Amino acid sequence: MMRKNYYRKLALMVTLLTVLLAYQKYTSREKEPFPEVTFIKDSSIRDLSDFDPNILDKEQWLKLGFSEKQTATILKYKDMVGGKFTSKEQLKKCYAISEEKFSELASFILLPEAAEKGDSKRFTPYGKKGIMISAKFNPDRFSVHDWLKMGFSEKQAEAIIKYRNYLGGSFISKEKFKECFIISPENYSKIAPYLLLPENTPENFRNFAKDNTVKSRIQYHIFDPNQLDLEGWKTLGFSEKQAIIILNYRDRNLRGSFKSLEDLQKCFVISAEKFQEMKPYIKIQEKQQEKQQEKQQEKQQEKTDFSKTNLNTITFKQLIEFGLDERSAGSIIGFRKKLGGFMNKQQILTTYNIDQDLVQKLISIAPLNISNVPRYSLVDAPEEWLKNHPYFKYSADKIIFYRISNPDDKKIWKLLKLKPEYEERMKLYVK
Repeated sequence: MMRKNYYRKLALMVTLLTVLLAYQKYTSREKEPFPEVTFIKDSSIRDLSDFDPNILDKEQWLKLGFSEKQTATILKYKDMVGGKFTSKEQLKKCYAISEEKFSELASFILLPEAAEKGDSKRFTPYGKKGIMISAKFNPDRFSVHDWLKMGFSEKQAEAIIKYRNYLGGSFISKEKFKECFIISPENYSKIAPYLLLPENTPENFRNFAKDNTVKSRIQYHIFDPNQLDLEGWKTLGFSEKQAIIILNYRDRNLRGSFKSLEDLQKCFVISAEKFQEMKPYIKIQEKQQEKQQEKQQEKQQEKTDFSKTNLNTITFKQLIEFGLDERSAGSIIGFRKKLGGFMNKQQILTTYNIDQDLVQKLISIAPLNISNVPRYSLVDAPEEWLKNHPYFKYSADKIIFYRISNPDDKKIWKLLKLKPEYEERMKLYVK
């Protein structure tokens, strides 16, 4: 029995040893090498140096490991933010650049971490903000600032103005406006219903820029540009629209006359080539110049005596003459109109956007006559006057309500419960 158990144990040990040897042989076999995986990002970042994302073209973005679709999105995003990335923070917002990819590139990007406060507003993407139109408008009268307010970038606004000048100072029609490459089909469909322009281009329209490529057969003769009317400019080869612009430029900008050849050359509808064609025939009469100089001298001699000028009737031009800029003069005239007139000189100093030092000097010289300033009792004051007057408009509804059952100024003042300083300035205009 003992011997039988012995053989059993021996057989078990032999079996275990056999299994162990087989396992060792299996695990010690030389493994086949696993193919090495090379990621695009590793190969691209390994040799990467500092770079400015604003100067990268399509091929360079592809070399950084982006797909063609991602590259197209990045370049489109750059145009949407004004044609230039201003910070890493702004670049990171492009959805085509993942957080992982941005973290790999961040240390090499030659941009500030965040944009300055002024720049953040300047490059607001118009694509996200959208075109905003509130009423019908004539695009011929729009300035760069007007196009910016609508939602275009500064660069786009300048391009639109340049295109208008190329057409001769007017878009002519919706058809021509649509041809401006800056205006996308989507934006045109939004803008078109608000354009104060004819639908189609007149058949007799000729693009001045194109006309210049083929010299017209014009019989030039000696002429004084100060003597030409609309028809006179048209005989020199200008369109009616261009002739009107030249006349407006002469009469408004130059106060009625061209003083020199340089004045004429500066008019934007007269190309350099056209000016050279006309130059030998231009003769500005000296007498005309002398008359203009005499008129200017007369105006200079007619100086305002501010010690006798009522501050409630002083004009915009007189304020300019005194030395105020247009913003200060406009603010004073506008505030005075809303009040119906100033009741004391201190009110003038509370006007917004004025040159305090110059205005202080003015009110110390000029008198203030308040005899024609409208004044009412709270009971009798017209509703329209109450609602439009800067001092009364916030309490107008209460005054109108209280005086129905309390036709007495003293009771109305008590019911209003105003701050002393508000009540004090309102009482300036109460009888």
